[in-house]
Amino acid sequence: RESDHRAWTPVSYTVTRQNATVQGLTEGKAYFFRIAAENIIGMGPFTETTKEIVIRDPITVPDRPEDLEVKAVTKNSVTLTWNPPKYNGGSDITMYVLESRLIGKEKFHRVTKEKMLDRKYTVEGLKEGDTYEYRVSACNIVGQGKPSFCTKPITCRDEIAPPSLDLDFRDKLIVRVGEAFSLTGRYSGKPAPKVTWLKDDIVVKEDDRTKIKTSPTTLCLGILKSVREDSGKYCVSVENSTGSRKGFCQVNVVDRPSPPVGPVIFDEVHKDHMVVSWKPPLDDGGSEITNYIIEKKDAHRDLWMPVTSATVKTTCKIPKLLEGKEYQIRIYAENLYGISDPLISDEMKAKDRFRVPDAPEQPIIKDVTKDSAVVVWNKPYDGGKPITNYIVEKKETMATRWVRVTKDPIFPSTQFKVPDLLEGCQYEFRVSAENEIGVGDPSPPSKPIFARDPIAKPSPPVNPEAVDKTKNSVDLSWLPPRHDGNGKIIGYLVEYQKVGDEEWKKANLTADSCPETKYKVTGLSEGLTYKFRVKAVNAAGESEPAYVPDPVEVKDRLEPPELILDANMAREQHVKAGDTLRLSAIIKGVPFPKVSWKKEDHEVSPKADIEVTGVGSKLEIRNTVHEDGGIYSLTVQNPAGSKTVSVKVVVLDKPGPPRNLQVSEVRSDSCYLTWMEPEDDGGSVITNYVVERKDVAAAQWVAISSSSKKRSHMAKYLIEGTQYLFRVAAENQYGRGPYVETIKPIKAIDPLHPPGPPKNLHHVDVDKTEVSLAWNRPDRDGGADITGYLVEYQEDGADEWTKFQTVPMLDCVVTGL
Repeated sequence: RESDHRAWTPVSYTVTRQNATVQGLTEGKAYFFRIAAENIIGMGPFTETTKEIVIRDPITVPDRPEDLEVKAVTKNSVTLTWNPPKYNGGSDITMYVLESRLIGKEKFHRVTKEKMLDRKYTVEGLKEGDTYEYRVSACNIVGQGKPSFCTKPITCRDEIAPPSLDLDFRDKLIVRVGEAFSLTGRYSGKPAPKVTWLKDDIVVKEDDRTKIKTSPTTLCLGILKSVREDSGKYCVSVENSTGSRKGFCQVNVVDRPSPPVGPVIFDEVHKDHMVVSWKPPLDDGGSEITNYIIEKKDAHRDLWMPVTSATVKTTCKIPKLLEGKEYQIRIYAENLYGISDPLISDEMKAKDRFRVPDAPEQPIIKDVTKDSAVVVWNKPYDGGKPITNYIVEKKETMATRWVRVTKDPIFPSTQFKVPDLLEGCQYEFRVSAENEIGVGDPSPPSKPIFARDPIAKPSPPVNPEAVDKTKNSVDLSWLPPRHDGNGKIIGYLVEYQKVGDEEWKKANLTADSCPETKYKVTGLSEGLTYKFRVKAVNAAGESEPAYVPDPVEVKDRLEPPELILDANMAREQHVKAGDTLRLSAIIKGVPFPKVSWKKEDHEVSPKADIEVTGVGSKLEIRNTVHEDGGIYSLTVQNPAGSKTVSVKVVVLDKPGPPRNLQVSEVRSDSCYLTWMEPEDDGGSVITNYVVERKDVAAAQWVAISSSSKKRSHMAKYLIEGTQYLFRVAAENQYGRGPYVETIKPIKAIDPLHPPGPPKNLHHVDVDKTEVSLAWNRPDRDGGADITGYLVEYQEDGADEWTKFQTVPMLDCVVTGL
């Protein structure tokens, strides 16, 4: 029925299923429905819908939203937009749900917590460098629809675009001094690039003449009233985080040149011409010098006369001069942009002024050897022209002809080593100077010299001193002489003098018997005081003596023993069995101490190698065994005292055998083993015990426990009646020690007890001297078969029982009564 009517309208009378389709309803109207069951007896009561039902098409969730796009990305945010779904499911969209997934994770997480109907959203608070993908779903009254297709993975970073640069200037720009110029251009990039202007790699700063203007898209550098110093390579750099672009312009601010650099040099002066030279201007004005303009004038007149205006060289010949008159020269430099101020020379008289050099003074001869000599002279007056060469000549004193010593030029040095002299000959030398005019007169001859190696006595030895002494000797040491007299030091002579005596005695007769800078003087008398001196000797003879500063008293020098321990002499030294034990120390003392090694106050093992040197001692034991451990002591002793050091040596080895192996509680299938720890644990904690058993008839031992730390073990699973041997060994980190074994086999049987008493003892017959007895078996046999019965009798009133005999059966006739 319609909700606003009271009458019910039948729908079907033939429905046998539990559902039915109601047709012919009007969209938008509300209805109630009821249903009743019917059988052959009749129809039952109706069941009615609880609330009205409005007729309309079925509502579903919306389709997926369309065109999900990323509009902007920064380092910590992403902006997204989308379009609504094509079909809203039959109900208005109530909100959108935006979700994101961090790349590398599995699940999407909802981004928006609030209700959102806008189709644009900015996700903020992201971590720079993380990569996400996004999807969006639409919701209506029914629920949330399918999500849109995911975006591509988006990495959070600022939007970037590499810089671009568009310049309005060329690679080169020429500007006249005083003019202004500007360098302009356009640029772009994301993030906004930084603009930097450089000139010759130095940042350009603004001042009164330099202006820099930069807008978000344009750049400009302007310079007013340019000067020569504004020339250079200009660079504009446009840089952001993605890269940089640079533009360059070589600006040349040009001007007329500066004057040529003076002074004007008169290279040649003659009676009718001169040759002058100068240096180029310090500043060519930014353009090559095209020519120099040279003019001359009489020093006593004001009229300048042109010489030439078409030379690019910095030298010029000034012709047509009148002898004896004084002249001045002026020089201009010219380039494309003008003529410089002039350079004016000093006054110079036109006359010949050059000649050959003067004769040098008498040369000096030095460093003479058997085949060479060095000739030294002073530079003479050069005659107005630079000296270009010296000529050195030699002649034997008795000869008449001078001979040049070399054809090669000798200049600018004023000394020369003359080679190829004949040993023993006497020579003289002279020198001439030469310039471009010619060769001057020779010098006076040098003093004559003989060609032979010079040799002199050496200087005395340096710093002689007594470095050691005994009761009959003194050790001396010194340094070589500062000068060997140009001869090899053959050796040294050592002399000594008893204090109070005048005579010096030789300790060595010849110098070659003491070639080194030390000597032991022996044969001295104990308790006396001596002075010492040393001479150096070469082929020319003996040097002056050098004296030991203080007299020396001859006696033994005493120094108590001193031990400097090596690392292996620490308080405790561990060494693995089989390795080599090394103990060593450096020993000092005068006289050298007596060395003795002990172990536990006894002599060390004969297998120990003991080495004693002049500086120390070493004890070495190869293939160490556990018995080599103990306290080792090193004692050093001399008359000044003694010193002892000790070191505990632990030889790390396998442990010894366990002690006192006992077997108890023997049963038919088990027994209990106990033992004590080994006397020697090998220097390391015992980690476990190994227990093994062996059937007496078997060849192999079988492990029954290998990890127990206890000193007892229950041996189980024995076979009754079998005889077993047991053994135990201890283990530490260096291995397994020897086994201790049970002395005799153990039989796996339950323990035996005495049997119970026989039962029902009675007599069956009696005679005058004998009795027949009978009895029954006892209740318990004690764990073993009964082997017999002991029969005893006692006379009435007596204290002791008398043994008769042991019988195997349950009866016996006692006789002899």
